[in-house]
Amino acid sequence: MTCHRMPWSLSAAVGVLLLQLGGCIAVPAIMAGGAAVGTMVATDRRTPGAVVEDRGIETKAALRIREALGDAVHVNVSSYNRTALITGEVPDEKRKAQVEKIVRDIENAQKTLNELAVMDNTPMTARVSDGILASRIRAALIDEKNLIANAFKITVERGVVYVQGRATAKEIALMTDIVSGLNGVTRVVRILDTLSEQDLEGMLPAPPALAQ
Repeated sequence: MTCHRMPWSLSAAVGVLLLQLGGCIAVPAIMAGGAAVGTMVATDRRTPGAVVEDRGIETKAALRIREALGDAVHVNVSSYNRTALITGEVPDEKRKAQVEKIVRDIENAQKTLNELAVMDNTPMTARVSDGILASRIRAALIDEKNLIANAFKITVERGVVYVQGRATAKEIALMTDIVSGLNGVTRVVRILDTLSEQDLEGMLPAPPALAQ
C-alpha cells in the first residue's frame, strides 16, 4: 500500500477515523515526534501506572467483547484512571449486561459506567460523523490557552459527548462552555474528578533550578 502524507490542517479531522476505516497516512512529524509525545505525558494528570493500566483495560475489553459477541454489537470502551466508560449500541438488555460484566471483570478496572444504548448498530456514516466531531472538540480545547487539553479524554457517540479527566471547577466550566457551543453536540456528559487549585499546583513540575 502506498502511504501519502496528509496536511496538518486535515490530519486532526480524520485521524480518529483511521482505526475504523483502515488505510495508511503519514501525519506530520510534529504529531509523531518525541516533543509532542513528551508534552502529552507531562500534561497527563494520571500517574504513569494508571496510564498503562487504562490502555490495558481498553485493549482487553475490545478483544474480549469481540470474541464474545462479534459484530452483533458496536461497543467502545474508554478508560480513564481505571474507570471504564462503555458506549455504543447493543440489540438487547441481555447483551448490554453481558458487555458490562466482561469489562467489570477485567483486571485493574475499578469502576464501570454503562452508557450502552439498546438499539440497532449505528451506520458507518454516523460513526464517521462522531469521529469528526470528536476531532473538532479536541482542536477547540487545544486552541483555548486557559486549558490543558490533555486533561480531558473525549468520546462521542451519536452526538453525545462524554468527557473524562481530572480538572478544576474553573477548567470544567470553561471546557463545558466550549464543547456545548459546538455544532453537532447534543449533550455533554461529564465524568470528571474535580481537583482543587492546590491539587493542581501539586501536579505541576517544579521549575528548573538556576545554574550556580
